[in-house]
Amino acid sequence: MPRVSRTLEGQTLFISGASRGIGLAIALRAACDGANVALIAKTGEPHPKLEGTVHTAAAEIEAAGGQALAIVGDIRNDEQVAEAVAATVERFGGIDICVNNASAISLQGTEALDMKRYDLMQDINTRGTFSVTKACVPHLKASSNAHVLTLSPPLSLKPRWLGAHIGYTIAKYGMSLCTLGMAEEFKDDGIACNSLWPKTLVATAAVQNLLGGDAAMARSRRPEIVADAAHAVLTRDSRECTGNLYLVEDVLEAEGVTDFASYAYVPDADLQMDLFVDEE
Repeated sequence: MPRVSRTLEGQTLFISGASRGIGLAIALRAACDGANVALIAKTGEPHPKLEGTVHTAAAEIEAAGGQALAIVGDIRNDEQVAEAVAATVERFGGIDICVNNASAISLQGTEALDMKRYDLMQDINTRGTFSVTKACVPHLKASSNAHVLTLSPPLSLKPRWLGAHIGYTIAKYGMSLCTLGMAEEFKDDGIACNSLWPKTLVATAAVQNLLGGDAAMARSRRPEIVADAAHAVLTRDSRECTGNLYLVEDVLEAEGVTDFASYAYVPDADLQMDLFVDEE
Protein backbone atom coordinates (compact mmCIF):
# COMPACT_ATOMS: atom_id res chain seq x y z
CA MET A 1 0.00 0.00 0.00
CA PRO A 2 1.50 3.39 -0.95
CA ARG A 3 2.72 5.65 1.83
CA VAL A 4 3.25 9.36 1.95
CA SER A 5 5.73 8.92 4.79
CA ARG A 6 6.67 6.26 7.30
CA THR A 7 6.59 8.75 10.11
CA LEU A 8 3.98 10.90 11.84
CA GLU A 9 6.55 13.54 12.72
CA GLY A 10 4.95 16.97 12.81
CA GLN A 11 1.45 15.53 12.28
CA THR A 12 -1.35 16.51 14.66
CA LEU A 13 -3.67 13.85 16.03
CA PHE A 14 -6.97 14.49 17.80
CA ILE A 15 -7.87 11.40 19.84
CA SER A 16 -10.97 10.73 21.93
CA GLY A 17 -10.68 8.65 25.08
CA ALA A 18 -6.88 8.45 25.11
CA SER A 19 -6.22 8.62 28.85
CA ARG A 20 -5.49 4.86 28.97
CA GLY A 21 -5.58 1.62 27.02
CA ILE A 22 -5.66 1.49 23.24
CA GLY A 23 -6.12 5.23 22.77
CA LEU A 24 -3.07 6.00 24.87
CA ALA A 25 -1.04 3.32 23.08
CA ILE A 26 -1.87 4.90 19.70
CA ALA A 27 -0.92 8.32 21.08
CA LEU A 28 2.40 7.05 22.43
CA ARG A 29 3.29 5.36 19.14
CA ALA A 30 2.67 8.63 17.33
CA ALA A 31 4.62 10.53 19.98
CA CYS A 32 7.66 8.35 19.31
CA ASP A 33 7.70 9.89 15.82
CA GLY A 34 7.47 13.40 17.24
CA ALA A 35 3.77 13.95 16.57
CA ASN A 36 1.46 16.44 18.25
CA VAL A 37 -1.37 14.79 20.15
CA ALA A 38 -4.53 16.43 21.48
CA LEU A 39 -6.52 14.10 23.67
CA ILE A 40 -10.03 14.64 24.97
CA ALA A 41 -11.23 12.43 27.81
CA LYS A 42 -13.54 12.67 30.80
CA THR A 43 -11.00 11.50 33.39
CA GLY A 44 -9.42 14.67 34.70
CA GLU A 45 -8.92 13.38 38.24
CA PRO A 46 -7.74 9.93 39.43
CA HIS A 47 -10.48 7.29 39.27
CA PRO A 48 -10.69 4.53 41.90
CA LYS A 49 -11.20 1.79 39.29
CA LEU A 50 -9.43 3.19 36.24
CA GLU A 51 -5.75 3.83 35.71
CA GLY A 52 -4.56 7.19 34.45
CA THR A 53 -6.03 10.59 33.64
CA VAL A 54 -5.89 12.85 30.63
CA HIS A 55 -3.05 14.70 32.38
CA THR A 56 -0.92 11.62 33.12
CA ALA A 57 -1.46 10.52 29.52
CA ALA A 58 -0.22 13.90 28.27
CA ALA A 59 2.88 13.59 30.43
CA GLU A 60 3.61 10.15 28.95
CA ILE A 61 3.17 11.49 25.42
CA GLU A 62 5.66 14.27 26.01
CA ALA A 63 8.11 11.88 27.67
CA ALA A 64 7.87 9.70 24.54
CA GLY A 65 8.90 12.61 22.32
CA GLY A 66 5.64 14.21 21.28
CA GLN A 67 3.79 17.40 22.10
CA ALA A 68 0.56 16.99 24.04
CA LEU A 69 -2.59 18.97 24.71
CA ALA A 70 -4.74 17.51 27.48
CA ILE A 71 -8.43 18.40 27.29
CA VAL A 72 -10.94 17.32 29.90
CA GLY A 73 -14.20 16.98 28.05
CA ASP A 74 -17.18 14.82 27.17
CA ILE A 75 -17.70 13.97 23.50
CA ARG A 76 -21.44 13.76 24.16
CA ASN A 77 -21.34 17.56 24.55
CA ASP A 78 -21.14 19.21 21.12
CA GLU A 79 -19.93 22.52 22.54
CA GLN A 80 -17.08 20.81 24.39
CA VAL A 81 -16.08 18.94 21.23
CA ALA A 82 -16.05 22.17 19.21
CA GLU A 83 -13.99 23.92 21.88
CA ALA A 84 -11.52 21.03 22.04
CA VAL A 85 -11.03 21.04 18.27
CA ALA A 86 -10.59 24.82 18.27
CA ALA A 87 -8.02 24.59 21.08
CA THR A 88 -6.12 21.93 19.12
CA VAL A 89 -5.99 24.07 15.99
CA GLU A 90 -4.92 27.11 18.00
CA ARG A 91 -2.12 25.14 19.68
CA PHE A 92 -0.82 23.11 16.74
CA GLY A 93 -2.06 24.95 13.65
CA GLY A 94 -4.37 22.27 12.30
CA ILE A 95 -5.47 18.64 12.52
CA ASP A 96 -4.18 15.84 10.28
CA ILE A 97 -5.64 12.78 11.99
CA CYS A 98 -8.83 12.09 13.94
CA VAL A 99 -8.91 8.92 16.03
CA ASN A 100 -12.30 7.85 17.37
CA ASN A 101 -11.34 5.64 20.28
CA ALA A 102 -13.83 6.56 23.02
CA SER A 103 -16.41 3.85 23.58
CA ALA A 104 -18.88 2.50 26.13
CA ILE A 105 -19.78 -1.16 26.54
CA SER A 106 -22.55 -3.20 28.14
CA LEU A 107 -23.16 -6.78 27.00
CA GLN A 108 -26.60 -7.15 28.53
CA GLY A 109 -29.50 -8.53 26.55
CA THR A 110 -32.60 -6.54 25.65
CA GLU A 111 -34.61 -7.12 28.82
CA ALA A 112 -31.70 -6.51 31.19
CA LEU A 113 -30.29 -3.41 29.45
CA ASP A 114 -31.73 -0.24 30.95
CA MET A 115 -32.35 2.60 28.52
CA LYS A 116 -29.94 4.94 30.29
CA ARG A 117 -27.08 2.54 29.53
CA TYR A 118 -28.41 2.02 25.98
CA ASP A 119 -28.44 5.79 25.40
CA LEU A 120 -24.92 6.11 26.84
CA MET A 121 -23.55 3.58 24.35
CA GLN A 122 -25.28 5.23 21.39
CA ASP A 123 -24.19 8.71 22.49
CA ILE A 124 -20.53 7.85 23.02
CA ASN A 125 -20.01 5.25 20.33
CA THR A 126 -22.00 6.14 17.24
CA ARG A 127 -22.97 9.74 17.96
CA GLY A 128 -19.58 10.55 19.47
CA THR A 129 -17.79 9.22 16.40
CA PHE A 130 -20.04 11.29 14.15
CA SER A 131 -19.69 14.43 16.25
CA VAL A 132 -15.91 14.31 16.67
CA THR A 133 -15.32 13.52 13.01
CA LYS A 134 -17.73 16.27 11.90
CA ALA A 135 -15.85 18.82 14.02
CA CYS A 136 -12.47 17.74 12.64
CA VAL A 137 -13.41 17.53 8.95
CA PRO A 138 -12.98 21.24 8.06
CA HIS A 139 -9.40 21.04 9.34
CA LEU A 140 -8.69 17.61 7.86
CA LYS A 141 -9.53 19.04 4.44
CA ALA A 142 -6.46 21.26 4.75
CA SER A 143 -4.10 18.37 5.50
CA SER A 144 -1.93 16.75 2.84
CA ASN A 145 -2.58 13.27 4.24
CA ALA A 146 -5.77 13.34 6.30
CA HIS A 147 -7.02 10.28 8.13
CA VAL A 148 -9.97 9.34 10.32
CA LEU A 149 -9.40 6.09 12.19
CA THR A 150 -12.22 4.56 14.22
CA LEU A 151 -11.88 1.68 16.66
CA SER A 152 -14.85 -0.38 15.50
CA PRO A 153 -15.46 -3.87 14.15
CA PRO A 154 -16.17 -5.55 10.84
CA LEU A 155 -19.87 -5.76 10.02
CA SER A 156 -21.09 -9.31 10.48
CA LEU A 157 -24.83 -9.97 10.37
CA LYS A 158 -24.49 -13.40 11.92
CA PRO A 159 -27.14 -13.98 14.58
CA ARG A 160 -24.52 -14.64 17.28
CA TRP A 161 -23.44 -10.98 17.22
CA LEU A 162 -26.96 -9.59 16.94
CA GLY A 163 -28.80 -11.71 19.50
CA ALA A 164 -26.35 -11.71 22.38
CA HIS A 165 -26.11 -7.95 23.06
CA ILE A 166 -27.99 -6.03 20.40
CA GLY A 167 -27.72 -2.68 22.20
CA TYR A 168 -23.91 -2.78 22.15
CA THR A 169 -23.82 -4.24 18.66
CA ILE A 170 -25.90 -1.38 17.28
CA ALA A 171 -23.59 1.15 18.93
CA LYS A 172 -20.38 -0.42 17.58
CA TYR A 173 -21.76 -1.16 14.12
CA GLY A 174 -22.89 2.46 13.95
CA MET A 175 -19.25 3.50 14.28
CA SER A 176 -18.29 1.22 11.39
CA LEU A 177 -21.13 2.60 9.28
CA CYS A 178 -19.76 6.09 9.92
CA THR A 179 -16.46 4.86 8.50
CA LEU A 180 -18.01 3.49 5.33
CA GLY A 181 -20.33 6.43 4.78
CA MET A 182 -17.76 9.13 5.44
CA ALA A 183 -15.16 7.36 3.30
CA GLU A 184 -17.50 7.80 0.36
CA GLU A 185 -18.56 11.31 1.35
CA PHE A 186 -15.05 12.70 1.73
CA LYS A 187 -13.07 10.68 -0.82
CA ASP A 188 -12.75 13.65 -3.16
CA ASP A 189 -11.34 15.69 -0.28
CA GLY A 190 -8.56 13.17 0.23
CA ILE A 191 -9.73 12.24 3.74
CA ALA A 192 -9.24 8.54 4.45
CA CYS A 193 -11.81 6.96 6.74
CA ASN A 194 -11.01 3.49 8.08
CA SER A 195 -11.85 1.28 11.04
CA LEU A 196 -9.54 -0.97 13.01
CA TRP A 197 -10.41 -3.95 15.22
CA PRO A 198 -8.31 -6.70 16.84
CA LYS A 199 -8.86 -10.39 16.16
CA THR A 200 -8.18 -11.22 19.81
CA LEU A 201 -9.00 -9.56 23.10
CA VAL A 202 -6.74 -6.64 24.00
CA ALA A 203 -5.72 -6.08 27.61
CA THR A 204 -7.70 -2.98 28.60
CA ALA A 205 -9.80 -1.82 31.54
CA ALA A 206 -12.93 -3.05 29.72
CA VAL A 207 -11.53 -6.57 29.56
CA GLN A 208 -10.37 -6.46 33.17
CA ASN A 209 -13.59 -5.02 34.58
CA LEU A 210 -16.30 -6.27 32.22
CA LEU A 211 -15.15 -9.15 30.06
CA GLY A 212 -13.63 -11.69 32.42
CA GLY A 213 -11.07 -10.15 34.76
CA ASP A 214 -7.61 -11.66 35.14
CA ALA A 215 -8.54 -14.80 33.21
CA ALA A 216 -9.55 -12.76 30.17
CA MET A 217 -6.52 -10.50 30.50
CA ALA A 218 -4.28 -13.57 30.39
CA ARG A 219 -5.82 -14.51 27.03
CA SER A 220 -5.32 -11.05 25.55
CA ARG A 221 -2.70 -9.17 23.59
CA ARG A 222 -1.18 -5.85 24.66
CA PRO A 223 -2.60 -2.55 23.34
CA GLU A 224 0.65 -1.96 21.46
CA ILE A 225 -0.51 -4.37 18.75
CA VAL A 226 -3.36 -2.01 17.89
CA ALA A 227 -1.05 1.00 18.09
CA ASP A 228 1.40 -0.51 15.61
CA ALA A 229 -1.41 -1.36 13.19
CA ALA A 230 -2.86 2.13 13.58
CA HIS A 231 0.53 3.65 12.80
CA ALA A 232 0.74 1.54 9.64
CA VAL A 233 -2.68 2.73 8.45
CA LEU A 234 -2.12 6.37 9.36
CA THR A 235 1.12 6.54 7.39
CA ARG A 236 -0.50 5.25 4.20
CA ASP A 237 -1.57 7.54 1.37
CA SER A 238 -5.02 8.78 2.36
CA ARG A 239 -6.18 8.85 -1.26
CA GLU A 240 -5.28 5.20 -1.74
CA CYS A 241 -6.48 3.80 1.58
CA THR A 242 -10.06 4.48 2.59
CA GLY A 243 -13.34 2.70 3.31
CA ASN A 244 -11.78 -0.31 5.03
CA LEU A 245 -12.87 -2.19 8.15
CA TYR A 246 -9.44 -3.56 8.97
CA LEU A 247 -8.48 -6.31 11.37
CA VAL A 248 -5.31 -5.45 13.28
CA GLU A 249 -3.43 -8.64 12.53
CA ASP A 250 -4.21 -8.40 8.80
CA VAL A 251 -2.74 -4.89 8.69
CA LEU A 252 0.45 -6.02 10.41
CA GLU A 253 0.79 -9.08 8.17
CA ALA A 254 0.58 -6.76 5.16
CA GLU A 255 3.46 -4.83 6.74
CA GLY A 256 5.54 -8.00 6.92
CA VAL A 257 4.94 -8.96 10.55
CA THR A 258 4.80 -12.74 10.89
CA ASP A 259 5.36 -13.28 14.62
CA PHE A 260 2.88 -11.81 17.11
CA ALA A 261 4.32 -13.51 20.20
CA SER A 262 5.81 -10.28 21.55
CA TYR A 263 2.34 -8.76 21.81
CA ALA A 264 1.00 -11.40 24.21
CA TYR A 265 -0.08 -10.06 27.60
CA VAL A 266 0.94 -13.41 29.09
CA PRO A 267 3.60 -15.32 27.11
CA ASP A 268 2.46 -18.53 25.39
CA ALA A 269 -1.15 -18.19 26.63
CA ASP A 270 -4.11 -19.33 24.55
CA LEU A 271 -5.71 -16.24 23.06
CA GLN A 272 -9.42 -15.45 23.04
CA MET A 273 -11.10 -14.17 19.90
CA ASP A 274 -12.61 -10.72 20.21
CA LEU A 275 -16.27 -9.89 19.75
CA PHE A 276 -17.53 -9.56 16.18
CA VAL A 277 -14.68 -11.63 14.72
CA ASP A 278 -15.79 -14.70 12.79
CA GLU A 279 -12.99 -17.23 13.21
CA GLU A 280 -13.20 -18.51 9.66
